[in-house]
Amino acid sequence: MFFAENLINIDHCFFSKLGGNSSKIYESLNCGRGSNDLIKNINSNLKTVADYYGLSPTQITTLYQTHSNKSLLLNKKILNNNYQYDGIVTNQKNIILSILTADCAPILFYDYKKIIIGACHVGWRGALSGIIKNTLKNMIILGSKSKNIRCAIGPCIGQNSYSVKKEFYHSFVFKNKKNYKFFKKLGSNNYLFSLESFILNQLKLLGIENIHSINIDTFAEEDLCYSYRRSILKKENDYGRMISTIVIKD
Repeated sequence: MFFAENLINIDHCFFSKLGGNSSKIYESLNCGRGSNDLIKNINSNLKTVADYYGLSPTQITTLYQTHSNKSLLLNKKILNNNYQYDGIVTNQKNIILSILTADCAPILFYDYKKIIIGACHVGWRGALSGIIKNTLKNMIILGSKSKNIRCAIGPCIGQNSYSVKKEFYHSFVFKNKKNYKFFKKLGSNNYLFSLESFILNQLKLLGIENIHSINIDTFAEEDLCYSYRRSILKKENDYGRMISTIVIKD
């Protein structure tokens, strides 16, 4: 648990890749319907996640994530797992909000006064284009105030594992000259990028002060985490996805 308060009516979890039924490159808690894993294994893994909360797999909402800055305000109990968004917010009970990742960062949000929750999938594209801002905006529409929002950042690729080219670096510096501080220069055309530091800075600029981070490098922790970048390096044809979840319980 990563929120400081005693959350009587909130539960959340950053699940690792352990404890599921998938095998081979998907071993073992692969929850990504977008992967080529057997659907029966994915469904079994999602049931494991739902069982953790004492709820049904039908109460898990998953997003069709596209690295966008689109965030969904879910203010009804009708669930559809084809939502094409990278963020989601609700004040409804017993709906498990979930984010799937394999190097990108999952962020979970909680307003402890208004009892509103949110979650978003943050890769570099979404981070740069405003997925965090748009997810928080939906919380504010429901009545949240920035000072009352807590958040936790789950496992994501670490800076020492995230080598990028000069064009990538320039896309960030073009957006804001101060973004140079999130990079370490390796040579004339290579940098190391800190996704987590960039996210932390974005959150603070948006008025979020209570921030926790799990500080796990998905690329480096092969026994614990799936990693898209590691799968490419190993020339694997696919990869598993970890699930991060938050719910308002009755």
